Amino acid sequence: MPHYLIAQSELPEEREARRRRAGKSSGETYAATLEQMQPGIETTIISPADDAGAALSTDRLAQFDAVFLTGSPMHVYDDSPEVRRQLDFMTQVFAAGTPSFGSCAGLQIAVAAAGGRVREMPERMEAGIARRITPSEAGRSHPLLAGRPPSWDAPAIHGDEVEQLPPGATLLASNAVTTVQAAEIRFDRGVFWGVQYHPELALREIALAIAAQADDLVEAGLADRAEDVEAWSDDLDALYEAPHDRALRWRLGVDGEFAEERLRRREIANFLSNLSALRG
Repeated sequence: MPHYLIAQSELPEEREARRRRAGKSSGETYAATLEQMQPGIETTIISPADDAGAALSTDRLAQFDAVFLTGSPMHVYDDSPEVRRQLDFMTQVFAAGTPSFGSCAGLQIAVAAAGGRVREMPERMEAGIARRITPSEAGRSHPLLAGRPPSWDAPAIHGDEVEQLPPGATLLASNAVTTVQAAEIRFDRGVFWGVQYHPELALREIALAIAAQADDLVEAGLADRAEDVEAWSDDLDALYEAPHDRALRWRLGVDGEFAEERLRRREIANFLSNLSALRG
């Protein structure tokens, strides 16, 4: 039975806020997604950024079949004890040689731990839907993106992005807003596959996150009024209930790659099917 380690970088108050809003912390969302995709697996959730978070040795990390890094509000470029603990954890994951996967802040943590750079986005947030993601030349044949069409949309919400990939990394996909939408990082003994978007999230979770940040989206110039954000969030929540509704798909400007759960999770499924090769 596979045993996966899930590392969430939310701090305690952020986890509780997310539970109140969406019913789960980011780590609990990942666990639920993985358990839906592979019934019978075992998952362990840890919080490396916490003061009380128990550090795991390299030998212990090597015993897991894979490590997953979640999204969070963490700013990886901040020089804080929480960020340093999270980066130290990821350095240990690379040293253990355990295959790892991350989304949003998870990608940014792996980038920074391997020597790359993360920054606040210089112009605007990417919120709700990352549009027209396209693979790089390397990405077109990379197993992380197997089955993806020449262009696709994905759930996303972030105000930070990868500025520079570390040595040993391969850019796999980009869009007009964020250059690094998907990447592979090889560092020390480990291999990491990551995306800036959120294949693990249900559309309802994205809808709730958008509604909670309505004022920020108006300030960023992505909407004129909070009421517009709420209406858009309502449509996204309705698509969660009816993913094949043609009128909702048309109104949101999405297709099955975004609307259908199985297709939205392609990158996670591809990672899981390649674990033996990634462990080498």
